[in-house]
Amino acid sequence: DELILKRKVNYASISRLLGRNPAYIQQYIRRGSPKHLDDADRSVLAQFFGVDEEVLGAPSRRGNPAIELVQVPVMNVHASAGHGALAEGEAQSGQFGFSKGWLRELNASNSSSLSAIGVVGNSMEPTLYDGDDIVIDLGDAQTRLRDGIYALRMDGALNVKRIAIEPKGRLVSVTSDNQAYPSWHGLDRRSISVVGRMRCIIRKVK
Repeated sequence: DELILKRKVNYASISRLLGRNPAYIQQYIRRGSPKHLDDADRSVLAQFFGVDEEVLGAPSRRGNPAIELVQVPVMNVHASAGHGALAEGEAQSGQFGFSKGWLRELNASNSSSLSAIGVVGNSMEPTLYDGDDIVIDLGDAQTRLRDGIYALRMDGALNVKRIAIEPKGRLVSVTSDNQAYPSWHGLDRRSISVVGRMRCIIRKVK
């Protein structure tokens, strides 16, 4: 009724707009007959008056279902050649939120075993750049070692390097993607201290 007054129209003209008999809207407003507007009529009226259909009695629209995010801690450590160390109980500096479905696609051993750490230096360019964050799976380490990029302890510092299993399977190579940095070959796999396997890279777009 208020919308009709504001628009300076009348019941009959609105009824005709809907292709109804001239008394249709008056009966709806004054007598409650019909009890509810048809969906098509409501849509036409909403467009005519410039309002949301909910104003005219449409049910509230359901929003998209909330996506439950798994929080992955960002550890206040960095990894590269000769930088950083992963101490037990290292404090968090923040969190990243990931959907459960996306984490399943990462094939992580368990979402609770994931941590994010920062990368410092250019020893793994062009795969990793200074300032990148990487998510590592602490549950995928020494016992499941295979070709891939890992965080590992070397000389007491935390590094991120590529590990390749050598043909006979007992020895491994630890390499830097940047050829300006050293690589190590023929290492006994038990001689390296693996922290976890890299699962993804989080990079700022410049």
